[in-house]
Amino acid sequence: MTTPVSASSPVFNGDFVDLTLSEVTKVSHDTSVFRFAYPGADDESGLITASAILVKYMGANSKNIIRPYTPISDPRTKGYLDLLVKVYPEGKASKHIHSLKPGDKLLFKGPIIKYPWSPNKDPSIVLIGGGTGITPLYQLIHEITSNRGEDKTEITLLFGNKTADDILLYDELKSIAAKDDKFKVYFTIEKDAPEGTIPGFINDSVVKKAIGDKDFKSLKFFVCGPPGLYNAISGPKVSPTDQGELTGLLKSYGIEKEQVFKF
Repeated sequence: MTTPVSASSPVFNGDFVDLTLSEVTKVSHDTSVFRFAYPGADDESGLITASAILVKYMGANSKNIIRPYTPISDPRTKGYLDLLVKVYPEGKASKHIHSLKPGDKLLFKGPIIKYPWSPNKDPSIVLIGGGTGITPLYQLIHEITSNRGEDKTEITLLFGNKTADDILLYDELKSIAAKDDKFKVYFTIEKDAPEGTIPGFINDSVVKKAIGDKDFKSLKFFVCGPPGLYNAISGPKVSPTDQGELTGLLKSYGIEKEQVFKF
């Protein structure tokens, strides 16, 4: 398991904590990075990879709205966390976060442990994501590639999006791939795919091209994205504690349910 952050009093200890928005950085027409400051500049999160946090605010009719988000900042970062948030027309939490201005506050709770990572836990992993589903996958990528002295895990990322403009963390992913020969990334684009990307969706031919001659039964798969991606690739999870049955494309490869983790 990833070593917990060595903070005498971590920010996230299972109770809700009020954090202040300090900075907003727009990254696309509908997505921004929101930086929330910890109470102290030297405070650390107490999170591990891979884990999430909950955000809470008072919605209409005095009802609490609670949603999970995965930070993109390193869990060991002192003083703040970064959330990559895409606003959706019907997304109550995303619309609320996008309405915030520096100085506003938001309630957070964590950690919500997803998949405790330790170096070389899985020798070769395949990450399949779409849209904002990249955030927990990016957590794994960052954790592993930042620890190459110890962690030799091979990573293959298949990342699907509607258009090139929708690709989140593109520069970060390309930068990591340029420096790390154990990390390979494949971008699929549904509409007007530019050079260097794959037209269409993540399908059988894309997966087999990315995996090459590796034995499917030697791999660990991680999936995160919209419902359509889950349905096509792995089948949906039932709840945070029930991964559901393995269906879809991955099922057709004859791998075991335990080889797939659905964020």
